Amino acid sequence: MLLLLPAAVMLGLFFFWPLLRTIYISFFDYPILGSPSFIGVRNYVDAFGDKDFGQAVLFTLLYTVIITPVLLIVGFALAALVRRNTRTARVFQTIYFIPVVIGLASASYLSLYIWQPGIGPLPNLLEHLGLGSASTNLFADPVSAFLIVTVTVVWKVAGLQMLLLLSGMQSIPAEVNEAAKIDGAGAWQTFRHITLPLLRPTLALVLVFSVAGSLLAFDQFYIMTGGGPENSTITAVFQIYRVSFIQFHLGYGSALSILLMLVLGVVSAAQMLLLRNSDNS
Repeated sequence: MLLLLPAAVMLGLFFFWPLLRTIYISFFDYPILGSPSFIGVRNYVDAFGDKDFGQAVLFTLLYTVIITPVLLIVGFALAALVRRNTRTARVFQTIYFIPVVIGLASASYLSLYIWQPGIGPLPNLLEHLGLGSASTNLFADPVSAFLIVTVTVVWKVAGLQMLLLLSGMQSIPAEVNEAAKIDGAGAWQTFRHITLPLLRPTLALVLVFSVAGSLLAFDQFYIMTGGGPENSTITAVFQIYRVSFIQFHLGYGSALSILLMLVLGVVSAAQMLLLRNSDNS
């Protein structure tokens, strides 16, 4: 108990107390200045009729649906490429993992500079290739802005997906694959009937990490697009930030935070269900 006490204190101070405080504030009209007034569940009722928050949630879901399979495919491909235990493979493992250690804010600012018209190298390169003008602001178009953010996140996060999937692949006994070869199984049959089933717990973990991270997306859109153009790239967390710290509706922002936390709770429950089903299969 003494060994657990420091961790328990930190967890209580920086998780449970803020969580309880957020729940408490969500039942109030809580201005920055002045006295808060109790309004019950009105903030939660208003959330379901809030068109701005609804649009932000829909955009967040779209972003999640698109980037989750992309990250999984890229991470799986990288893991397959560096699966062999050779010096070359280890070098490429390090190369692919380097972007993971870069902060997301730093990666976002780097991408913003690279794509900045008249300054960054990529607009000039596109102009030399005849694919556009160096003065064109790609962040002014919703589709191109979304694609730039997606590419940045994939470059930043795919190395972590690779590492998790690689650990899962390396945990598969070599004797299983050798037995499959002896039985005449081809590469696709081995992948479908052996590799994928044995990777189910790892895939579930990677999938939940991706979905949770996508639902909480904020930094990349705040830095690279600022929610634009025309509020087309505002995520759920971005909208909570705007409501809480720009419009100063702290009670309403707290209610939105609790609703988003419940969604993440459902995602975590899905993870446990997938893992349990994998263990029982």
